[in-house]
Amino acid sequence: MSDSDGPTGDALVHQGDGQTMGESASAAQTHAALPTPGQHGTGSLWKLTLGSIGVVYGDIGTSPIYAMRESLHAASRDGLSRADVYGVISLLIWALILIVTFKYVVLILRADNRGEGGTLSLVALVQQALEKRPVWLLALGMVGISLFFGDAMITPAISVLSAVEGLNLITPRFQTFVIPITLAIIAGLFFVQRWGTGAVSALFGPITAIWFLTMAVLGLMHIGDDISILRSLNPAYAAGFLVNNGFASLIVLGSVFLAVTGAEALYADLGHFGRRPIRLAWVVLVWPALTLSYLGQGALVLSNPAMAENPFFLQAPEWALLPLVILATMATVIASQAVISGAFSMMKQAVRMGLLPRLEILHTSESQEGQIYLPKVNAILAVGVIVLVLVFGSSSNLAAAYGIAVSGDMVITTILASLVLLRAWRWNMGLVALVVVPVLVIEGIFLGANILKIPDGGWVPILFAAAMVTVMWTWVRGTRHVQTSARRGATAIEALIEMLAKSSRLQEVPGTAVFLTSDPDIAPAALMHNIKHNHVLHERNIIVYVQAATKPFVPDGDRIKIIKLSDRFTRVDMTFGYMEETNVPRALALARKQGEKFDIMSTSFFLNRRTFRTSKTQGLPGWQESLYIAMSKSAANATDFYRLPTNRVIELGQQIII
Repeated sequence: MSDSDGPTGDALVHQGDGQTMGESASAAQTHAALPTPGQHGTGSLWKLTLGSIGVVYGDIGTSPIYAMRESLHAASRDGLSRADVYGVISLLIWALILIVTFKYVVLILRADNRGEGGTLSLVALVQQALEKRPVWLLALGMVGISLFFGDAMITPAISVLSAVEGLNLITPRFQTFVIPITLAIIAGLFFVQRWGTGAVSALFGPITAIWFLTMAVLGLMHIGDDISILRSLNPAYAAGFLVNNGFASLIVLGSVFLAVTGAEALYADLGHFGRRPIRLAWVVLVWPALTLSYLGQGALVLSNPAMAENPFFLQAPEWALLPLVILATMATVIASQAVISGAFSMMKQAVRMGLLPRLEILHTSESQEGQIYLPKVNAILAVGVIVLVLVFGSSSNLAAAYGIAVSGDMVITTILASLVLLRAWRWNMGLVALVVVPVLVIEGIFLGANILKIPDGGWVPILFAAAMVTVMWTWVRGTRHVQTSARRGATAIEALIEMLAKSSRLQEVPGTAVFLTSDPDIAPAALMHNIKHNHVLHERNIIVYVQAATKPFVPDGDRIKIIKLSDRFTRVDMTFGYMEETNVPRALALARKQGEKFDIMSTSFFLNRRTFRTSKTQGLPGWQESLYIAMSKSAANATDFYRLPTNRVIELGQQIII
């Protein structure tokens, strides 16, 4: 692992106007078929709106396949009455109104970080407001990332499985093929990630729009089966259901929450489409289609209670069942693609926050910077999704594991949003309480309802989130410990320059040497090794320190800061936005434009490759040392990460005891 080849992440460091978050910091998901991040203002409103339908609403759009079914099953343990159906439909509809419409569409979409959204953008906003990095803020970021990644693993499994299960309604003989077909679709989905989805991504919006229109039409066709279902629009039926069923209603609420899973994508994808297209898509198409679908399913069940077995697919005429299953499968694949791409971006941001070691990041499109592929993350997700399908075997069983990660992430979002309202927007405490407390109470109830699922499978996302938090905390703690160890006995850069000015034993060689460092105040280890072992010093030496802003993008005018240390030494501080690539040569080109004279063709980049040995007398616990060392060995090549020219990089080794 190279540590001095760039900052390894003292995550969420505040530094003047640059306000940094480790080596490059947080934010939103980056999906296929998206505008280049930060460019959501370009393109027509309707084109962006159509694109958001395919990406932003893909996940929540597949919820009607199983949310209504699972809610009715939970409510029918002692028999299903008409009042139960009214109550369940009312709960589903008002969950969409309160959680999605009020919280996300009306409120949270306003809390953008220069156009970007996502849980980690909220972390950045809070950090800016607090002007410091409290431990609890870093912990919230870790938990948010971990819960999202757990959700990214469960979503493809339950979505694709629930769609393919519709084949059982065509003929029971398909039952034995459901799992193999599901696994084949999932395997193919993850297999094609390495090539990207640019060629077909233009179809995501139109296909998903057809999906929502189909749901709306099916719902309208069946509302007339029992027009009294419209009573469910009255929230009194939702409240009455909760009061009449007491504690037992929590079991139903755990299933009702499935209707709003995917709502967090509204905020996470803000930077790719913009506030207006996302809101327009919700109001004009998505919200009406979801509402009509749930009303139609409810009316169908009221007219024929046997339809509660699978009310979504049973809405379709017999001749349309197979096309509906195919369309549902396409919609779930698109939803899964959006979540997978979001996981790639979230892990990329975790690396830039310094929460994880460098991961190999490949770009799958020459025109769309946001289309990326992380091989290790893809492999972990693929294995996890396949194992979930094999272990749980049906979407009903998986429903028990689904929801707890999303509800936890939503609670974190609400807490962070309240801090933004208080500290950044300077809202009155009473107004914040009036807006936030009702939402937090509702989400707290949903979280409590999902906690009841722990024995039946809810332990899966919790276990995975705990493992992820352990890994990230180990990396953060280990990195800090390594940096502390590296400073012991290190030479201050000013002191080294002074000593070199008096030395006559070193041979000066022509050209420019660039040394990347994670600590600008001490002499880079690679520089010290070059002097000690090679006894040479280049005629021009540039110390590069990379940091990341809490802003998604940094203009070129603010990209670099040049500090002249001596005739032979210059320090260049580089700042990158958390949605940008860390391209060191490109930033150095800006330094040349500002008068720093050097020839890139005669420039060598020196990196310090660190290896670690454990120690029984100092540092971290033994298990954490072993984990940190294993993670450091798996780190991606620093040359590629910082976009350095491969034929001009020189690595020098250093062994550190931790």
